[in-house]
Amino acid sequence: MNQSTPNFIKADILIVDDTPMNLRLLSTMLSDQGYEVRQAINGKMALTAVQTCPPSLILLDIMMPDIDGYQVCYFLKNDPKTAEIPIIFLSALDDVLDKVKAFKAGGVDYITKPFEFEEILARVKNQLALKDAKLKLSTLNAQLEKRVEQRKKQLEVANAKLLEMALHDPLTGLPNRRFLMEQLEQSLNRAKQDSQAQFAVLFLDCDRFKVVNDSLGHLVGDELLIALSRRLETLLNPDDILARLGGDEFIILLQSIHHSQQVTQIANSILEALSHPFQLEEHEVFINTSIGIALGHPNYENPEHLLRDADNAVYKAKALGRGRYHIFDSTLHVAAINTLELETELHKAIKEQELVVYYQPIVVLNTGKIVGFEALVRWQHPTRGLISPHSFIPIAEEIGLIIPLGKWVLHQSCQQLQTWQKQNLVDDSFFISVNLSARQLTQLDLNEQVDKILHDTQINPECLKLEITESSLMENPQIAIDILQKFKQRGIQLGIDDFGTGYSSLSYLHYFPLDTLKIDQSFVKQINETSKKLGLVPIIINIAQILEMNVIAEGIETQTQLRQLLSLNCKLGQGYLFSCPVNAEEAIHLVSSNEWQNLIP
Repeated sequence: MNQSTPNFIKADILIVDDTPMNLRLLSTMLSDQGYEVRQAINGKMALTAVQTCPPSLILLDIMMPDIDGYQVCYFLKNDPKTAEIPIIFLSALDDVLDKVKAFKAGGVDYITKPFEFEEILARVKNQLALKDAKLKLSTLNAQLEKRVEQRKKQLEVANAKLLEMALHDPLTGLPNRRFLMEQLEQSLNRAKQDSQAQFAVLFLDCDRFKVVNDSLGHLVGDELLIALSRRLETLLNPDDILARLGGDEFIILLQSIHHSQQVTQIANSILEALSHPFQLEEHEVFINTSIGIALGHPNYENPEHLLRDADNAVYKAKALGRGRYHIFDSTLHVAAINTLELETELHKAIKEQELVVYYQPIVVLNTGKIVGFEALVRWQHPTRGLISPHSFIPIAEEIGLIIPLGKWVLHQSCQQLQTWQKQNLVDDSFFISVNLSARQLTQLDLNEQVDKILHDTQINPECLKLEITESSLMENPQIAIDILQKFKQRGIQLGIDDFGTGYSSLSYLHYFPLDTLKIDQSFVKQINETSKKLGLVPIIINIAQILEMNVIAEGIETQTQLRQLLSLNCKLGQGYLFSCPVNAEEAIHLVSSNEWQNLIP
């Protein structure tokens, strides 16, 4: 609070003026001084506001429609409940008779517009000080004991409300984390004293709740959380506790259970109850939840560990497919510790350049010629050895490191291609394919980053292919289309990675300026000698041909898969049949050797 802020209890000032600019200006200035400010744009509104909650002071305009300032003042001064409220007239009328009339009506002061705020502030302070002095003078010793008693009751009510607020969630009315931790500690103490006292913690994390907030707004999201709380309450016994940790996370403490089956029955009843839609005021919404279960036992040192283990279990439930429950076991805790260590080491790895780029050949299937490489990042850990991206890319995505990591991979790959081109090891049509993550697509300066890398490495944009997963494109199709079109204007090649595994995007596909569809390896693995096991592969190839796109089949591992893909007129492919991802030196050796020519039928 600055030095100009009033040194008394925050006063409530009502400003009455039919000029919005005056209202805004005065409100802002007085609020900055620490006052509570209300507004009224006419006399009727002012009278209503005063009757509802009498202010400490009124700044009153005179010239207003319907009821002018004089009439408002008469009404208030003739009512014993509002007669003592000081009224300062604030008017453009400058005639002496107008001022006399204002004081006769009951005004305590008169300020002429245009006003100086310093003058208003000084007079407001003076009137509030006078009011305070009158109040003190009118408080006789005989009333002191009554006031003390009243104050005591007020404090008791306020303390009760503060205690309620301190222990409960203001949105849902459910117990909050503080209340829950107290109850968990009591349950844990009972379990330590009595081995028969069993309890359990259920950690509920709503699946895709963010989609509701982003699409329908936070007010609907809040409405949904309240409805969800009421529905969950109906499933529990009176001695069970349902608490809200915050956001879309809830905790259920089952304080008295006899066996673990009882816990799973409750978990199943929750999942079943949430399978039905919520009928909100204007929307019908479906929401499900993933549930992590931690069974209480005396070995727990403190209640925080119970929440930690239930939280680990809910992450496992999400990883297994969402909309289900999972019971914690000790391996989850070990995995969580390993993940945390890996996260810490990943920060260091990027800083100390422990990451390396590996390259997997992209081959013309009917000739065996390598026409490009897909760049794939690996982590050369100093003690753990070479770490697969499956172990650290999800962590990088979650903590935001995927952005600097992805930028580094793009620059390193382009730099390597430039080196090969300068050494005449590859021809001018040879390309490098680099993956862009969903997070990278949200960067406002992504196009500028790519432009700078192309400028720094001096490679032809047509030699760069950017691959984006289907699901990343469909998170926000219009933004993705705008970004891809800018890349396309630069001559950069564009492709969809893992096509067929994401959202149903056929209706959008022709809007994206794409050059390539990459058939996900999960479809390629299903191919065998019979045409019945080709799955979606022929369909994807046909879609690409209709849209005049190239097709790359990834994950080719057998001669059978290669023959079937050739029979379907698939032009390009990659996979362990040709080569696993290798370092730059081995990659360029593959280009010159063509070691798998004998694999081509």
